[in-house]
Amino acid sequence: MTQPFFTVEMLPARHGDALWIEYGDERRTRRILIDGGPLHAWPDFAARIGKLPAGDQRIELLVITHVDTDHIEGIIRLLALPRAKWPLEPMDIWFNGYRQIEAQKDLGGREGEFLSALIHRRAFDEWNRAFGRNAVVVPGKGPLPRIALPDKDGMVLTLLSPDKAKLTAMGKRWRKDVAQWELDPGDLDAAWAQLVDEAKFHPGAELTLGPEDLTAQLRAQLKGADASAANGSSIAFLAEYAGKSCLFLADAHMKTVCASIRRLLAPGQDALRVDAVKLAHHGSRNNLTPEFMQLVDAEHFLFSSNGDKFKHPDAQAVQAVIHGARRKPTLWFNYRSAFNERWEAGSQAANAAYATRYPAPGAAGITVPLLA
Repeated sequence: MTQPFFTVEMLPARHGDALWIEYGDERRTRRILIDGGPLHAWPDFAARIGKLPAGDQRIELLVITHVDTDHIEGIIRLLALPRAKWPLEPMDIWFNGYRQIEAQKDLGGREGEFLSALIHRRAFDEWNRAFGRNAVVVPGKGPLPRIALPDKDGMVLTLLSPDKAKLTAMGKRWRKDVAQWELDPGDLDAAWAQLVDEAKFHPGAELTLGPEDLTAQLRAQLKGADASAANGSSIAFLAEYAGKSCLFLADAHMKTVCASIRRLLAPGQDALRVDAVKLAHHGSRNNLTPEFMQLVDAEHFLFSSNGDKFKHPDAQAVQAVIHGARRKPTLWFNYRSAFNERWEAGSQAANAAYATRYPAPGAAGITVPLLA
């Protein structure tokens, strides 16, 4: 009998996201890559990709969740290489460019235009393949999109975000952003010309506290109201494999995510039971709400940030997880920083209500073994 595995590796992406997912069994390892972090985290990102075994560069799916630089710059740097020199080979690439947004034309600021130009020229056939090269978007009615990746009984992804309204808002923001760079939205030839000049991208189960224990003060501190159009356009999904599951939330807005989760609940079901949650927006209190904590029943909560730009994770968000989780939560951090190490002592106390996991001393990045 084959033994399946499912791991989530939060790469050291500084204040951003770069998530490396591996699943499969002893016969074959399959992979999903979500985002690539900011450009100054490129050495660590490139080093992880460089560990791919010779002759096995296949990636089942590359997801670029949205156009913020702390998610997208590493991917631009990666795809700026000629296609023949790419160190990985994606079977599908999910990214909403301006083309998809205005059809729902290539989406999101200058970096979004750069990435759209790269995908258009080098991987057009793989662009949003699972969605017929249309937008990766949650429909207003009917079932949520469910995408089964290759292999019988393989990975299944259920799309949670964005919805059409969030993409429309992002389209307006995109047009405003590119105007300052003398670009027309979706003009990929012009974007390509500017990209060529940007040398930086191509140089030479125990029950503890529950949702009702969120205090009124803590509820008030959880804003849950992120005004960023880019964050709202984030691709977020539920990944399920071999009986294990994880919510990958990018920087998605909680209103959209919660609406999708409610559509997944069976009659009489009050919460979606999953094994892990990669929290939205690096643990920002602007992307966490009491409603979300009530709708999700999880054990592992993943925070991706070194805190050096926005001091993430916010203390209010971590407290919300500790006091609002339906099960005793384990907090996973891909860095040890001044903004998260405060939680270690409490996890070591007698009868602690939560557990913590940090990288090894002197290291960065951490792997969460959901199934091993």
